[in-house]
Amino acid sequence: MRAEAEAHVIQIKQALDLLRRFLDWDRALRRLDELNAAAEDPSLWNDPKKAQSLMRERRRLDEAITAYRDIERELEDTIGLIELAEEEGDEGMVDDGVAALAELAKRAERDKVAALLSGEADASDCYIEINSGAGGTESNDWAEMLARMYARWAERRGFKVELIDRHPGEQAGIKSCTYLIKGENAYGWAKTESGVHRLVRISPYDSNARRHTSFTSVWVYPAIDDDIEIEINEKDLKIDTYRSSGAGGQHVNTTDSAVRITHIPTGIVAACQNERSQHKNRATAMKMLKARLYEAELQKREAEAAATQAAKTDIGWGHQIRSYVLQPYQMVKDLRTGVVNTQPQLVLDGELDAYMAAALSQRVTGEKVAVEDID
Repeated sequence: MRAEAEAHVIQIKQALDLLRRFLDWDRALRRLDELNAAAEDPSLWNDPKKAQSLMRERRRLDEAITAYRDIERELEDTIGLIELAEEEGDEGMVDDGVAALAELAKRAERDKVAALLSGEADASDCYIEINSGAGGTESNDWAEMLARMYARWAERRGFKVELIDRHPGEQAGIKSCTYLIKGENAYGWAKTESGVHRLVRISPYDSNARRHTSFTSVWVYPAIDDDIEIEINEKDLKIDTYRSSGAGGQHVNTTDSAVRITHIPTGIVAACQNERSQHKNRATAMKMLKARLYEAELQKREAEAAATQAAKTDIGWGHQIRSYVLQPYQMVKDLRTGVVNTQPQLVLDGELDAYMAAALSQRVTGEKVAVEDID
């Protein structure tokens, strides 16, 4: 078989292997049988909320198992077609078979990622919170670059982006900001971005043109709906109001409409200033706080809790998940998965899916992928 065809076969088998491991194949088949039996029970819809949850689980599991079986069958058929064509010396049919394998490899990758986006909150909208590290103007500028990167990424995927909170730097950039990203599987895609992001470049703010290293933290957590109950004791809250710092007219600039809520037991803080009304800002901040408490609970169930909580640690060396190097060479490398892009501007313009998909896969395999140049 041609080397090109063999490469596609390896890629497809790797995707199938990861999908099978993620599903825990034997358990998944038993669970689907259980869900099919439950779906036939007439009393199921006596509890509509429970029924809808069960049917969603059934649909996702059935789609993942069906996708696996379809790709496995098509792989065997295509390999057989290529081998037969090679025996008969039919180069045209071999070309068709190789092209079919290439398309199947793309489909296997898509189906693999779709299956990986099946966690409890993965389908939810999400908040992306960005905080600059120590370093003044340089770090503030880097924080704003990351904010733009995530906004561009969301727009590329057709997601809606809402600015919830923004604190500008004293000279340039931002000290912090929070986006609400609305779209299908927004949290599932973005959740692996939590951590510290490191930038190396010649600073435009340094008259001596020296190279600087800056750090900014990113924290991603799911937006929750009203069906999810999070109990919060009022006495555990510290509520502050302050003057909004963003644009918005005379009203915003002259009243203490912005709201910051601190959950004392956990130290989790949520703030909002994008509404003109203090009441509306408080309601949004409270919703964000509940979302962050919910996300914290989700992380307790995952073995990678320490990694996904990286935004709570010091913003500096030792906690970074990705390096963006603009000088002396150009490269963006994910330190967890090894994925590399030698065109940083593409990444900063929102081309993040390859990094996110690799990080999702690593959650299943626990292995670092081979360094891959995706320029």
